[in-house]
Amino acid sequence: MESSLAMNTLLFLGVAIIMVPLARKLGLSSVIGYILGGIIIGPYVLRLTGNNVNDIMHASEFGVIMLLFIVGLELEPRKFWEMRKKIMGLGLTQMLLTILLLFLVFIGVGWRVDKAIAVAMCFALSSTAIVLQTLQEKNNFKTTAGEASFSTLLFQDISVIPILAILPIVANYKAKHHDNEIQILIQKLPEWLQAGTVIFGVALLILLGRYVFVPFLRYVSKSGMAELLTASSLFLVIGVSELMVVIGLSPALGAFLAGVMLANSEFRHELEAQINPFKGLLLAVFFVSVGSTINFNIIQKDPLFIFSTVLAVLLVKFIVLYSIGKFFRIDTPQSLFYAFALSQVGEFAFVLINYASDLYLLGPELNAQLMAVTAITMCITPILLIVNDKFITPKFIKEIPEEEHDFNILDSDVSQKKIIIVGFGHFGSTVGRLLKANKISATVLDRDSDRVKLLRSYGFKVYYGDATRIPILRAAGIEEAEILVLCLDDSDDNMFIAELVREHYPKVKIFVRAKNRIDAYEYLNNGINHIYRETLGTAVDMAVDVLHETGMRKYAARRLGQRFMAIDKASVRKLAKMTEDQDIALFSTKEILQREEELLAYDNLNFDNKNWDTSSATDSEDEEESQD
Repeated sequence: MESSLAMNTLLFLGVAIIMVPLARKLGLSSVIGYILGGIIIGPYVLRLTGNNVNDIMHASEFGVIMLLFIVGLELEPRKFWEMRKKIMGLGLTQMLLTILLLFLVFIGVGWRVDKAIAVAMCFALSSTAIVLQTLQEKNNFKTTAGEASFSTLLFQDISVIPILAILPIVANYKAKHHDNEIQILIQKLPEWLQAGTVIFGVALLILLGRYVFVPFLRYVSKSGMAELLTASSLFLVIGVSELMVVIGLSPALGAFLAGVMLANSEFRHELEAQINPFKGLLLAVFFVSVGSTINFNIIQKDPLFIFSTVLAVLLVKFIVLYSIGKFFRIDTPQSLFYAFALSQVGEFAFVLINYASDLYLLGPELNAQLMAVTAITMCITPILLIVNDKFITPKFIKEIPEEEHDFNILDSDVSQKKIIIVGFGHFGSTVGRLLKANKISATVLDRDSDRVKLLRSYGFKVYYGDATRIPILRAAGIEEAEILVLCLDDSDDNMFIAELVREHYPKVKIFVRAKNRIDAYEYLNNGINHIYRETLGTAVDMAVDVLHETGMRKYAARRLGQRFMAIDKASVRKLAKMTEDQDIALFSTKEILQREEELLAYDNLNFDNKNWDTSSATDSEDEEESQD
């Protein structure tokens, strides 16, 4: 059945909507649902897709690029630099050992040396899309295995550059302009200069991140139009990817490095929120397209070769990865996860296998077979991870004390509650400064780009973002947050965010700024109890000072002020329930004002003799308080 590109995209999205909830209900990974859906609608089962499947796969590979950009946003340059030893140690060891062992396996079955080297290099890579999606679903990014997997994948992305340069040398073939689909600058340079493109690319991204990207986003943010920020986010990711292709870097690696360069910027959460929907959508289409491109005719023609190759590749990669994990002192459950997660062949193998075929290293039939092997290993990995989680890892975990087997969370400050402050003006910054002074960190969101820039120059971790939007709150970590502090000037926005969070994240405690009693009534009637009227404390402080100036001891005046605040807060809670009936509210207000006067008068009677007299003891106490 022939169909247009738009129809294929519609089919892919439709089958994803049906299959993924079904897979999740059965306790399977969403990746399995996507791939199974692709197989069902593909040209070898229901035959609903046409000849545009490969075009859709290439377009949806951009989802992997966006995923790496977002991962980069979560990794500050300092932490990335700290990971360099892991990236080089784990990544380099994995690549060299895997290529060597696969080469020996292929030589052992009678392949030519050049063919064995080419395929070994292609199969040494793992799937960034599957591994990162799995880590995200299982929330394993911050585990030992998660960091090891991520470090290895980063090195593999870097390895694509030398592989592209080595393949023509292995084939003893000079690529011409018209028969090389990968037109990149690196192949036009002398071989001794090609390695330098990595350094050049990284340096270029550092300069762009500091002097172009952030000023550009500040300029766009001043327009106040959300759609322009979305366009700017896509423009940055697409632009960086294309730039990296031109200079010879992997577009995914380039996007990751660009994310790292922006990880310390105030736009980190805004960019993440803008890119996330596109990333998820394109990754879904990519996984469906992987399933739809599995050639069952090729598999049926020679199933023994296909599945024996699949088994050999999975086994070799598992042994290498598990051994590396143990060598680097990663415990057994973590090493198993690391080995199973990266045992498949990566999506970049589709590109490299086609490139090797263009260089006449592989024939058309072997090309199709290797493509099938790549897709099958990608399908098997999520199943292997489920087997590992449910049957293998639990056996090892039972042997370890409870406090030690919790996947070695790498964050040192796990006990601190996650706090988000929305609005960092005069009110919010006071809250933030007091928390910071007590070494309590918080994620701060503000939508004034000039204020964000200024505060960041003073060392505050403030990010640009509109907290009235759920994606921004998610990017800031609302799903893990325990406390949300709303300090915006606009009471309507505070109320909107409070209602939004109460609806979607009811466990989050909300502390909200109220300008007056009317705001307080509304918050209380909506179930928000932690309310702070900005005028109450200041007005009471003024009254306390006036009482002191009239001759009252400062301690007594302050005690009266605190008593007044307690009565006032109680009255607000009582009146909040009556705001709908104005007559009752007015009557109750008069009644409460009288009650306040009576209670304060009662306090005065209890210590009237002490209120207006001073002594050396009280004088010293006043002096101490006046210095505060």
